[in-house]
Amino acid sequence: MLEKVFFGGKTEQKVIENIKRHIKILCSASDCFKKAIEERNKDLMFCVPDLEREGDSIRREIVSNIYEGAFLPFLRSNICRFVEIVDEAFDVLEDAAYEFEYLGSKLDEEIEDDCIKIADINLKMCEMLLIAFETLFSKEDLREKNLAIRIYEKKVDEIKFDLIEKLREKEVKSFWEGKILSDFISYLTRVSDVIEDASDYLYIMNVSLR
Repeated sequence: MLEKVFFGGKTEQKVIENIKRHIKILCSASDCFKKAIEERNKDLMFCVPDLEREGDSIRREIVSNIYEGAFLPFLRSNICRFVEIVDEAFDVLEDAAYEFEYLGSKLDEEIEDDCIKIADINLKMCEMLLIAFETLFSKEDLREKNLAIRIYEKKVDEIKFDLIEKLREKEVKSFWEGKILSDFISYLTRVSDVIEDASDYLYIMNVSLR
């Protein structure tokens, strides 16, 4: 059933490969983001918007191919929605990158360590999402991959709660410094939520096709 639905022709194959590229670029952006925080390098963070633009170009090509007739009609909206959720992860990561441009070395060591942990988990979730997408075309159940992503997301939530407590005790010099720090943490932890949403949607697609 899955082979007939997904591997029906060259256009379908092209869309599948482009979705893989889309997720791989998100992985690259997540990896770049993590390294920028680890090295406290604001210049390195510029790769995130560059990769977001590349991902957005691929997203438009995917949607165009789908509306040109790739895949069976009942599946087109589901694939488009999945791609849109992945694109949302790009947007949130880019928002976090912009906030980091201001923060940079202003992150104290304790908060910075937690942010690096979250960035590392976000990267692992991206990589697992790619594996889950590739599994969609096999007879293997997506349940384990979906569960792994949920576990990762729960770890981010746990770190987030600790971070919020630390932020409440942190002295800030101005309202805007506090807001930017708060927004940075909010965007950084939001990435895992969006990836989990993408994984859940992928699992729903998998179940509906069996």
